[in-house]
Amino acid sequence: MSDFSLRCLLMRLENLWDKWNIRGAMLFSLLLQFVLVFVAPLRKSTRKKARHLPPLDCISLSDAAAKSSIAWLRHFFSLVTQAGAVAYVFFLSLPHNNLMIPTALMFCAGFIKYGDRTLSLYLASLDKIRDSMTREADPGPDYSKLTMEYEFKRGAGLPTRIVLAPEPEASDIPHKEGNLNHLEVVSYAYHYFQTFKGIIADLMFSYPFDESRDFFNRRTAEDALRVIEVELNFIYETLFTKIECVYSWPGFISRCLAFGSTLATLGIFHFKTEKHEYNRSEVGITYTLLLGAISLDVIAFLSIVTDRTFTFININPDRPTHGIMGVVASVFSNILALKKSRWHLCKCTEVPKDRHHVLANPTAFRRWSGSISSHNLIRYCLKSDKKSIHEFPSLRLIVFGKIFHFLGFDPEKVCLGFDRVKRRVTDCFIMIITCPCTFFWRITNSFPRPIKKTLCSPFTEIYSWIEDTLDEFFYVSIEPFIKELWEFIFDELKKKAEFADTPETAKRISSARGEWALTDIDSEHDRSKILRYVSDVPYDESILLWHIATDLCYQTEKEETESENGGKNLKYMHFSKILSDYMLYLLVFQPTMMSPVADKKACGEILLVNTDVEPEHVKGNRSKSVLFSASILAKELKRMDDEDKENKWMVMSRVWVELVSYAARHCRGITYAAEVSKGGQLISFFWLLMAHFGLGVGVQIKEKHARAKLIVEK
Repeated sequence: MSDFSLRCLLMRLENLWDKWNIRGAMLFSLLLQFVLVFVAPLRKSTRKKARHLPPLDCISLSDAAAKSSIAWLRHFFSLVTQAGAVAYVFFLSLPHNNLMIPTALMFCAGFIKYGDRTLSLYLASLDKIRDSMTREADPGPDYSKLTMEYEFKRGAGLPTRIVLAPEPEASDIPHKEGNLNHLEVVSYAYHYFQTFKGIIADLMFSYPFDESRDFFNRRTAEDALRVIEVELNFIYETLFTKIECVYSWPGFISRCLAFGSTLATLGIFHFKTEKHEYNRSEVGITYTLLLGAISLDVIAFLSIVTDRTFTFININPDRPTHGIMGVVASVFSNILALKKSRWHLCKCTEVPKDRHHVLANPTAFRRWSGSISSHNLIRYCLKSDKKSIHEFPSLRLIVFGKIFHFLGFDPEKVCLGFDRVKRRVTDCFIMIITCPCTFFWRITNSFPRPIKKTLCSPFTEIYSWIEDTLDEFFYVSIEPFIKELWEFIFDELKKKAEFADTPETAKRISSARGEWALTDIDSEHDRSKILRYVSDVPYDESILLWHIATDLCYQTEKEETESENGGKNLKYMHFSKILSDYMLYLLVFQPTMMSPVADKKACGEILLVNTDVEPEHVKGNRSKSVLFSASILAKELKRMDDEDKENKWMVMSRVWVELVSYAARHCRGITYAAEVSKGGQLISFFWLLMAHFGLGVGVQIKEKHARAKLIVEK
């Protein structure tokens, strides 16, 4: 190519860039808005980490929740400065601007929408949540007036006394016996969301927990799960969407005004503007942007139909809804039925004899991911492949399975084969995409620490992000949410709540890290040697000890447990394993899973080490390794086979429930609230259920309200 031709090509490219750089940016921005408006709602229900890249609105609302009203102020300042800049440019275009009226209308629409966003940030701030929970103090009866009246009647010889009469607690929804229908689930969830949302902001408040505790004591584990799912969804909508602004008269009116302004702009541009005066491409882009903005507004109007919408139907179990409201209630109930938890019977991949019901809702009809992340220390050290205990049910595979069953094939084998092929193809595809980063990660990890630090120091933050991302991809295993595990957790917390009749007792019960399960009054066996591994060590060290000990017992006993007692203890073994791996995932944040064959060999070799002399007596304080201490704990647990073989794994699973409960009680509420936008966490369900049972932090059990009354006896 000659120099002249090259210069001509460069000039054409430069002209093309000058012509389309701003136009292209606007069209790309419109496309991005369409992508976000459809993808953003899936963040709270997806299991795929790629979809957890936060949209701009979610970043801002999360930032507002974390930094309180300072972030509201920042966005308000941004609104004022940007509106001022646009107004200045608009002023400079006068009086020769032929599109003055449409431009002014779009300016108003943009100002209103940005104002809605700023208002939403303010309503989602912790300060606003605290303010909404703060009510004026009730001074009670007039003390001086009451005592004067008391003295007057006593002086008149009347038999008078002052008594404290309990006041009835006001509840919008009476408690219902039996199972809840879909509308009742949403109504109760909204009632308790309004009552308990103060714990998001770590607000200390008193509440007569008899009502909440009585409600959940009447519920089945599945109904309690449904209520808490919706309650967490209300938290998501409040903190990460514009729902608080939309469901207010100012917000509704402002949306109508913004939509009307955009619609009027399109009408004026189409019918009143002389479009021949402008370039055809500019006219086409203008139509595209206006129609795109109108489409986004229509989608926004449709998207306001959320769980909050269904709370407008007043549910009273004793008075069924009739007439037009009955028809509306029936329609709403059918819509909510799409989100009802659906369970699929799934067998364990490692012990096929054990079967559990796992959550099988499609992504669009889930309120959270329905998954539990897992990390395993021994597998991570062996650098083995990740593997889950249960497979996720696929809706397509379930349908195909029924077809194969009808044709006479074994649906489990066929569906499992398809699922494995799909997973392998997906892993290979991601491997190809991340190959350069993976190569760099593998090579630099093999360097000595000084060299690694020197080479990577200019890119520390980037390298750390790549390392964390690849660690998560290669080693994180995702377990499906198991119905039987939730039933076990619910029953354990329910039994504990029965003893939490005073604040001191509730605090002692919820602060247990395994002591409650190991010192059960029904136990006839001495567990003092095991008890010290929860009461005499720091919490994080206790997690590591019990995690390794659980894995040592699990890998060396699962085949034996399957053949004994008809596999009676298998479910508790799997409960312990899932909670153990989940807690280490939360603790270390670098989850890993490895092959069971290599694990079993490594676990056996660890258990063969002689631990008659404790590691502290040999190593002193120079080594903080918990491996051999965990081996001692595992051997103590194995000795329970001779004493209490029937209940060993049940006790271990109860210990893990207490360890998770301890973590749920001692973490800030906003931390759990932030997780609802990333698929949700099992520990969030612990946190909210404990609050309802009066076992959570930030809430205080108190007696029902009472008011002094003057009684004149006859």
